[in-house]
Amino acid sequence: MKYLVTGGAGFVGSNIAKTLVEERKDEVIVLDDFSSGNFKNINGFNGDVIASDIVSNEWWEKVGKVDAVFHQAAITDTTVMDQKKMMEVNVEGFRSVINYALKYDIRKIVYASSAAVYGNSPCPMREEQIPTPENVYGFSKAIMDNVAADYAKRYPKLKLIGLRYFNVYGPGEYYKGKFASMIYQLYLQMKAGKKPRIFKYGEQMRDFVYVKDVVRANLNALECETSVVVNVGTGKPENFNYVIECLNKAMGTNYEPEYFDNPYNFYQNKTQADIKKTKAYLNYRPQWNLEEGIKDYVNIMEKGK
Repeated sequence: MKYLVTGGAGFVGSNIAKTLVEERKDEVIVLDDFSSGNFKNINGFNGDVIASDIVSNEWWEKVGKVDAVFHQAAITDTTVMDQKKMMEVNVEGFRSVINYALKYDIRKIVYASSAAVYGNSPCPMREEQIPTPENVYGFSKAIMDNVAADYAKRYPKLKLIGLRYFNVYGPGEYYKGKFASMIYQLYLQMKAGKKPRIFKYGEQMRDFVYVKDVVRANLNALECETSVVVNVGTGKPENFNYVIECLNKAMGTNYEPEYFDNPYNFYQNKTQADIKKTKAYLNYRPQWNLEEGIKDYVNIMEKGK
């Protein structure tokens, strides 16, 4: 099989691309403009890489026909305030991918949506909720879901499966810098011999999902024959105190957290995915709990991979 992975030099995209090639022996083309992706994420990748802007159509002919598309390319920096730029890259870029698929009679697109569409909604967060995003990034993802629904209605042979990622962590996020997961940030602090710093009193909760489970959800989506949007999380939120506990255990350390005041007026105190639809449509069952995910992640980082 032959697949296109947009944003394939980024965090989730690179993990999908490498899994397709290394585990499934599929042919993969990576499309990335390298604005936030990094070539080191796909060092050793046995496939083609096209450097191009997702919004344009100049890459269409270079890629040609594939069996399916994994669309991961996006601006994911939630601090970007340029609303026009965010909407152009995320929404119009998505529209470009869909139109490319229609031109080449590609029947399946699996795309990255986000739990950011839920904002500070009550938990557990369900796909049927009206989106209440708190930033333009979340808004762009909500509109992407609307665009997908519209195309699915007009072109029923085309299946669009949207995955609303919750708090993803794991290998490949190193190059996101300050936008990498809290798990990675806390690991760096502890590795440097410092106390891990978290907001008072570490009781905020997140639905942390290991990137290996996110990849599995994407691959399972290839078997889905319905256009749908589903959550990708674990369904089990954990607090930051427990994250530090898991990091201490994995690293063989014994650091106590250093608490400080939360400077933000808005802050999500809890995220939690309802994954009933994900189980039903994708046969998705998260394989990694937080302790085991962190243990595996730390092991990879300690080996310098």
